[in-house]
Amino acid sequence: VAGLLITMIAAPTGWIWLLGGFVLFRFFDIIKPWPIRWLDAKVAGGFGIMIDDVLAGIFALLCLQGLAWGLA
Repeated sequence: VAGLLITMIAAPTGWIWLLGGFVLFRFFDIIKPWPIRWLDAKVAGGFGIMIDDVLAGIFALLCLQGLAWGLA
């Protein structure tokens, strides 16, 4: 939930942006590019799970904002 909320914190209004933010967040949460994968492996316990989602949310936020800025 925290990662998705981070993704959507400054998203434009509309269902397409909600769907896009969800897809981007799930993409980064599943694929786990370098820093996310490293944190997932190095940080144990509940904090490791949470920081993994937070970082995926930040990646998705940046991508969603880039799309919003590029399409504006």
